[in-house]
Amino acid sequence: ALRRTSRGLSSEGAVEPWTEQIVALGTELVAIRRQTLAALADAFARVSERFGLGEGRLAYAGEAPARDELDARLARDLERGTTSAGPHLHDIAVLAGDRDLRAFGSQGEQRLGVLALLLAEAEVLASRSDAPPLLLLDDVLSELDVERRRTLASLLPEHGQTLITSTSPDALPVAPSQLLTVSPGEVRAA
Repeated sequence: ALRRTSRGLSSEGAVEPWTEQIVALGTELVAIRRQTLAALADAFARVSERFGLGEGRLAYAGEAPARDELDARLARDLERGTTSAGPHLHDIAVLAGDRDLRAFGSQGEQRLGVLALLLAEAEVLASRSDAPPLLLLDDVLSELDVERRRTLASLLPEHGQTLITSTSPDALPVAPSQLLTVSPGEVRAA
């Protein structure tokens, strides 16, 4: 609607229903994000600590879009052809202490933060459902030292399935329930 209006193909009135939806759905999305982060907080802190990241936290500073803010930005948004306020522009910060890992973490710390978030999500999902989640961890072991591999193995859910890909069958410090070898055009039991 913004692009069509900026090209003269629609009136500004065509933007109005979309603005209402941004306010209504954006407000709902911001609230759900905050609830989700609150649900993940304890599990993420616990897993982060186990991985050696220290005090792990998740933060979200986004605010629900306000009608007056969108109205004030309308002229600029028409020029740009995109909405310049709302939850589509918000980020979730993955923190170790007060340090944002995206900006101030090493590549290894960033990967541990993502892995801690994934394991925290699995824990929360498992606690809310009779069906445990399926974890797919692609080549995660190559980025971990031996001690963190042991930590990962101890954090994997006892129930459900976890699929871990690796270039080396002995990268995981515990015996897998099933080991498959994949080569071009073939998957076989190892």
